[in-house]
Amino acid sequence: MLKQPELRKVSVTRYVTPLREGGSLPAIAEADDGFLYVLKFRGAGQGPRALIAELIGGELARALGLKVPELVFANLDAAFGRTEPDEEIQDLLKASVGLNLALHYLQGSITYDPAVTTIDTELASKIVWLDCLLTNVDRTCRNTNMLMWHRELWLIDHGASLYFHHSWHDWQAKAKLPFTYIKDHVLLLQASNLEDADKICRSIVSPELIRSIAGLIPEEWLTESPFSSPEEHRAAYAEFLETRLAHSDIFVKGAEHARAALI
Repeated sequence: MLKQPELRKVSVTRYVTPLREGGSLPAIAEADDGFLYVLKFRGAGQGPRALIAELIGGELARALGLKVPELVFANLDAAFGRTEPDEEIQDLLKASVGLNLALHYLQGSITYDPAVTTIDTELASKIVWLDCLLTNVDRTCRNTNMLMWHRELWLIDHGASLYFHHSWHDWQAKAKLPFTYIKDHVLLLQASNLEDADKICRSIVSPELIRSIAGLIPEEWLTESPFSSPEEHRAAYAEFLETRLAHSDIFVKGAEHARAALI
């Protein structure tokens, strides 16, 4: 029987420092459980959609046995940003009151560098497969969104995944398309076992798992959509991924062709 995924909820107690690497101004923050987190704000440029993509991508990766920092729901109080001197950050905090998303901060980690560290083909193939499923455009040599921590590879930042949901235009047809941006994936050359990865991942990522992860999306993040209810909105995310899963041969072949062009 599938174990229902769960996310802890914490309250942000201290804003430590902004992380200026991305356009969404994530920050290192401390929560009431005493841990440090990388806090992703619902009031940032892409809004709650980036948090939804982060949540779905991170929990699917975890289900596949890939290493992902713990994700938590992070509540931000209305009074939190009143003493922040930076006006840009203060506006971001005010726009993010309520439920946000945070990843456990991997202190001492370093950015994955493909010139320094080689990933085994099975792991690389699973990551490429996942990013094809999620249509993740942001795992390139320029921005790997992977960290080395205690000599292990950790995946971070899935917020650019599922980019169809920024318009929801023709989303059901898009679920069956190959993922052309896979040609830029930092691990594509090392992903030589994509057919085996497809079999392994399809045995784990079931429609039931997809629906259970979609069920985690908070109602307050489900805004600005063509759907009449949060339930319908969550079901659309699940349908997109279930359709994509059922047609995984399309994106696997596309990735294999893209890889062959690089060799």
